Amino acid sequence: MKVYTATARYNARFNPIFAPLNETRCRYRVAKGSAGSGKSVNVAQDFIVKLMNKDNVGANLLVVRKIDESNRDSTYAELKAAIYRVCGSTAQHAWTIRSSPLELECKYTGNKIIFRGMKDDSQREKVKSISFERGKLVWIWLEEATELDEEDIDILDDRLRGELENPNLYYQMTLTFNPVSINHWIKGRFFDIPNPDVFTHHSTYLDNQFIDEAYHRRMLLRKETDPNGYRVYGLGQWGLTGGRFFNMWDEAIHVCEPFEVPKEWIRFRSMDWGSYHPYAVGWFAVDYDGRLYMYRELYGWGGKPNVGTKETAREVAKHIVEAEPKGEEISYAVLDNACWNKTGTTGPTIAEEINNVLVKANKTLFIPCEKGRSQMAEQIRLRLSGYKAKDGTHVPGLVFFKNCIHAIRTIPNLTHDKHDPEKVDTNGEDHMNDLVGYGCLSRPYTPQLPEPEKPKDRWRKREKTNQDWMAM
Repeated sequence: MKVYTATARYNARFNPIFAPLNETRCRYRVAKGSAGSGKSVNVAQDFIVKLMNKDNVGANLLVVRKIDESNRDSTYAELKAAIYRVCGSTAQHAWTIRSSPLELECKYTGNKIIFRGMKDDSQREKVKSISFERGKLVWIWLEEATELDEEDIDILDDRLRGELENPNLYYQMTLTFNPVSINHWIKGRFFDIPNPDVFTHHSTYLDNQFIDEAYHRRMLLRKETDPNGYRVYGLGQWGLTGGRFFNMWDEAIHVCEPFEVPKEWIRFRSMDWGSYHPYAVGWFAVDYDGRLYMYRELYGWGGKPNVGTKETAREVAKHIVEAEPKGEEISYAVLDNACWNKTGTTGPTIAEEINNVLVKANKTLFIPCEKGRSQMAEQIRLRLSGYKAKDGTHVPGLVFFKNCIHAIRTIPNLTHDKHDPEKVDTNGEDHMNDLVGYGCLSRPYTPQLPEPEKPKDRWRKREKTNQDWMAM
C-alpha cells in the first residue's frame, strides 16, 4: 500500500491524496469530501504529528463543533485515537490526556489541544477569551463545519492574529465537512471565488486506501437506492435540496471563452435591482440566429452570497456607466418594472434615479421589463435546451462568456420552489437568474429546428419505372 510518512520518528501513515492539504500554509484549508474519505482521520493525525514536532513549540489547537458536547465522541475521540496510532506504546509518555475538561497536552513540546462549542452567545464569548500559558492559539479545526454559522467563523478568525515568536508557526483554520447543500455559505465564501489565502481539497471514499471492501459494497448499494445521497456522501459533491431547477445546464455548451462581439449584432442591457440584496446587470449580444450571448456582468454583492452593497440607485447607475465602454451601441435596456413604483415619498422612483444618471452620460435608458416568474423560467429553459442540429450537435439559445462568473456560479444551482415547482426558489441567490429572465422575455425564443428531409415520392419512382419498361 502506497502511503507517505510525515516523520520517520513516528508511526504515522497518511493517504497520499491528503499530502497537499497537510503541507499547505494557507490561512484557510477547506476539506470537503464524502463519508468514509478519511479526511477527519487525516486531519486529526496531521495535527498530532505537528504538535509533537519540537520545531512547532508554541503552537496550540482549538477544536470546534457547533455543540460542545459532540466533541467528546467525535473530535476528542479521533485525536486520542491518532495519538495511539502515531505513538503506539509510548502514547502515555508523550501526551497528557484529560477528560474533564477535554484537553490534550504534548509533554515534549507543551503544545495543547482544547475543545469548545459555538451554540449560543455565551459560548461565543468564551471563545473570545481563550488564552494559553505557553504559546498562542495558531490553529483552529472546525469539524462538521456546515453546522456552524458564518458569524461563528468570523469570531474564530479574529482569534488568529498577532506576531508569532516562533518563525516556524503560521495561523491556519481547517474546515472539514460533507457538502450537504450547494446553497451553503461555505461554498460561496471559500469555493466560488478564487482566493490565494484559501486552499480547497476534495476527497471521496474511493481515495481512502485504508477502507474495507464491505464499505465499498455499502456505497455501491446506496448508489442504486439513493442516487442523491450518493452524490453527497459517496462522491462528495454539493447536495441540492429540492432538485436543480435548470437540469439541462451543461457548462460545456452554455459557457464559452470571450470573443470580440461583431459590431452588427444587436446588444442590449438587462438589470435586476437590489440594495440590501445584490443588484445584477447583464449585457447581451444577439447573433444572426437569435442566440443570446451574455458577454458582461456587474454584480453588486458585499463579498458574500445574497448580501448586497446597500448602495443608492444613483451610485449603482454610476457603476453601469463605468462598466459600459464609450461608444458601445446598446439598442435597448430592460429593468425590473417594480422599480417604477412609488415608494411612498414624493421623490423620484428607483428607475428615475438610475435613468437620470444614464441620460447625463449619454447612455441607453432603461424601460420596464415584462415580468412573470413562470414565463421567465420557461424562456430560460427553452434557451438553455435549444435544439439538436442535423449532425446531433446541441445548439443552445443562451450562452455565457466565461467572465460572467456570478451568472455561472448561481444559475445552475437554483432549485425548485417548495410550494410551486414551476418557479425558482427565491430564497436562493436568484438575482442573475432574474436579469437573464427579463432579457429572455424581451426576445421570446422559438428554437429554429432543422428542416426534416423531404420524403421520397414513391409514385414518381414507380411512374419512372413504368416508362422505362414501356420504352423497352
